[in-house]
Amino acid sequence: MQGEHHCPLPNLQPSGIKNDMKPAQTITLRIVNTLGLHARSAAQLAKVAGRAKGGVWIQKNGDRADATSLLDILTLACPQGTEITVSIDDEADLETLERMAELIRSGFGE
Repeated sequence: MQGEHHCPLPNLQPSGIKNDMKPAQTITLRIVNTLGLHARSAAQLAKVAGRAKGGVWIQKNGDRADATSLLDILTLACPQGTEITVSIDDEADLETLERMAELIRSGFGE
């Protein structure tokens, strides 16, 4: 038909691909600082996670957040005493996992 344009659909990938991936490494930790996982502490985690080559995730009670996103981390609402699991998708990011664990264990220097 004249004047009709066909636009190909973008090459969409199914969502949730990363959710189906088995993490390369995980560690379960408890939030020890008095104020819990607030903006400053979440920003420290996001900064460290941002250096990773693969995905870095924080999980609490089945809710999972992208550890490179300050806002994602804050949506988990983790007060003192909360148990979280930090995971990496790529073994090459083991140092990132260790640095995040060290931050959490130290109470973010607070």
